[in-house]
Amino acid sequence: MYFKEFDIRWNDLDANRHLANSSYINFAAHTRMSFLIAHGFDHKVLAKHHIGPVVFYEHMYYFREVFAGKPVRVSLELAGLSETGTFFEFNHNFYNEKGRNFASCDMMGGWISLESRKLIDLPEELVNLFDKVVRPDHFKILTKEDTRKFMKRPVDL
Repeated sequence: MYFKEFDIRWNDLDANRHLANSSYINFAAHTRMSFLIAHGFDHKVLAKHHIGPVVFYEHMYYFREVFAGKPVRVSLELAGLSETGTFFEFNHNFYNEKGRNFASCDMMGGWISLESRKLIDLPEELVNLFDKVVRPDHFKILTKEDTRKFMKRPVDL
């Protein structure tokens, strides 16, 4: 499991003086990018292949309030990956300084070509970078159908 630690800053709080919703999402996103960089997906590699990660959804679950003054640890587990690397799913847990879990986030995303702006399969050399990542017991090989499991579709005005 991968971990990233954060200090809660003044601008991470909301009007109730606890950690703001947007801060949870920002901490999770920062943890994901740190994880990807640590596993070989740095900016040079992404630029070389003209690709970038995109988020399909992030589902947050809040268990208790968190306030400024103590560090926060955010975990990341690779919960799923498609065979071609196009789709990925990460699970995050948020812990206080005592190791108590105060929030969780499930997210799914994919990779897009920065030229065509469409989803793409990862080059094999990049898919192979995920081979070094420990998979939890609940790891799943993802399919396109998994990206549609919530049946949300755009509805235009």
